[in-house]
Amino acid sequence: MKVIYQGGQAEIERKKSRFIAHVAFASSVGEAQAFIADMKRQYWDARHNCSAYIIGEPNPLMHCSDDGEPAQTAGRPMLDLLISREVTDVCLVVTRYFGGTLLGTGGLVRAYTDASKAGLEASRLMEKKEGIPLRLSLGYSDYGRIEHLIAEKSLPLLSQAFAQAVELELLTDPAGLRDLEDQIRDMTGGQARMQEGDPISYGIVDGELVLDAQKQG
Repeated sequence: MKVIYQGGQAEIERKKSRFIAHVAFASSVGEAQAFIADMKRQYWDARHNCSAYIIGEPNPLMHCSDDGEPAQTAGRPMLDLLISREVTDVCLVVTRYFGGTLLGTGGLVRAYTDASKAGLEASRLMEKKEGIPLRLSLGYSDYGRIEHLIAEKSLPLLSQAFAQAVELELLTDPAGLRDLEDQIRDMTGGQARMQEGDPISYGIVDGELVLDAQKQG
């Protein structure tokens, strides 16, 4: 599941109507409603400020509003996009300034969907994960094989130090911990020392590790 690490803004135009998308992190219904209210104050002169939000997992709270547009042409397509992108703790508002030409039901659905896509693309998403820190102490002769294993499994590396032994700390999926430990034992002839840490939450943003997964903006 992904959350908003950094909100974004984007604008598209369809037949002279402007559609302005704003995306924000929201960890509660109250935060989502406050963001929607802020957007309505900011764009008080717009004809529509349509919205959608998803809060929590695995049983999220979901809500959407067409804000005066024909039913199911704005808020629902926006919500469907968030669901399809597997994003939670997110609030999306698309503001429309009417350009004088009616878009029709299909045109509205496409416009609000496209604006929402643009808003998400302008944002930075974080994939949330759970991991177990695993500390390793091993000989230099085993380091190359373990380094290859870490790269092969795309395991986040927290730290490494080279002294009398090679000291590594990495993160692994709890479900794969035992298999990983068995592989390391086999590859080092049982010589590697391993110590498990407490489970932690972390995130991946643009391929980079984020240890404080609670910090979003």
